[in-house]
Amino acid sequence: MKSAVETLNPTRVRLTVEVPFEELKDSLDAAYKKINQQVTVKGFRKGKIPARVIDQRFGRGAVLEEAVNDALPKFYTEAVNEAELSPLGQPDVDITELKDGETLNFTAEVDVRPALEIPDYSGIEVEVDAVEVTDEDVEKSVEQLRERFASTSPVERAAEDGDVVTIDLQAKVDGEVLEDGIANGVSYTIGSGELLDGIDDAVKGLSAGEEATFTSELKGGSAAGKEAEVTVKVTQVAARELPELDDEFAQLASEFDTLEELKADSRKRLANMKQFDQATQAQERVLEKLLELVEVPVPEKLLEDEINTRKHNLEHHQLGQMGLTLDKYLEIQGKTAEEFETETREAAVKGIKTQFVLDELVKKENLNVNQEELTEHLMRRAASSGMSPDQFAQAVVEGGQVPLLVGEVARGKALAVVVEAATVKDTNGEVVNLDDEEEETEAAEASETSEENAEG
Repeated sequence: MKSAVETLNPTRVRLTVEVPFEELKDSLDAAYKKINQQVTVKGFRKGKIPARVIDQRFGRGAVLEEAVNDALPKFYTEAVNEAELSPLGQPDVDITELKDGETLNFTAEVDVRPALEIPDYSGIEVEVDAVEVTDEDVEKSVEQLRERFASTSPVERAAEDGDVVTIDLQAKVDGEVLEDGIANGVSYTIGSGELLDGIDDAVKGLSAGEEATFTSELKGGSAAGKEAEVTVKVTQVAARELPELDDEFAQLASEFDTLEELKADSRKRLANMKQFDQATQAQERVLEKLLELVEVPVPEKLLEDEINTRKHNLEHHQLGQMGLTLDKYLEIQGKTAEEFETETREAAVKGIKTQFVLDELVKKENLNVNQEELTEHLMRRAASSGMSPDQFAQAVVEGGQVPLLVGEVARGKALAVVVEAATVKDTNGEVVNLDDEEEETEAAEASETSEENAEG
């Protein structure tokens, strides 16, 4: 077999392959065997029909077609490996010449990963938010904890903001009560925004036993997205009572003995959270700077496939679970279809570029992934998916997704290398030193976010 490569553009090549006919022998034998099992000829046992008889009765052309279809993937793969190409997607194959007993010639056009030059990235500088925890932040955190330990007690008065009301609901669309439009004994905190739009105004001022009617767009159920006439009846009004902020509360709500100890712990936790956010911000901004340094051509077919994948996942998974259509989602987001298309394309381009650049860095820096790193990554992915580690690992193995996970870890390590070489300062002008282990974890997550759903 002989092959040659012609570069059509930075992301697409044409392979020209010439195969001597004798190299088709195994595929021809397999073709005769397959046809033998599928047909019957009077006078011959099944599977024992001579090749010359098959040629006479069914045509040599049918045998050649079967043999070529069997052999093409093998010869294509050999040509790709010989040329050291990294193909993306399936090739467009064209048989240019097939002479029985002489030769098989074909061409294969396919998208390939572009050759990238990674420049010196040690000069990258980014600015991130400073880690500052104010007294107001601490007070807000403690107040949220206090809210969780609030108690309620029934009152004989009209409902007010902050009250917890017990309500019965009935929803009608076009005058008909929906089968799934009745709910009784629902507990609702006025002002929480957790139920239907307009319910706060409807129940405020009502006492137990009173009802009101309002219109609202249903967020879920059989009539999701439709305007409904909703009748709400208040069966109980309860006032929320917050515990006193003192040492007794600290002992109730935490492992600490004093309120000051509780506040000190809240300050520490807030600082850790802001450092986590700062690290994530550093990863994302360094990645953006890195992508600006590298010229990355994007294969158009890969880009279109990626855009379609993102749209499909949004419409049929994310929005489907929320009972929303794409049009309704865009209306809620205040975006036009054109803006959505533009944003989706830009995100897809960034995802593909991120994967290409970080994969090139993995090769350049000779980065490897060990079992411990892969296991830690698998545990994080399992937690984010809502599955147990064992369930997630089984799904990954059965789906043949292990190489994808290895790639994610390797790209995270590559980004961590760049972040380590970059200069990161906060808004106060102070140099930020990121812990190496946290850096790799954050880098993996940052690279996953940017390249989400990108194929390669």
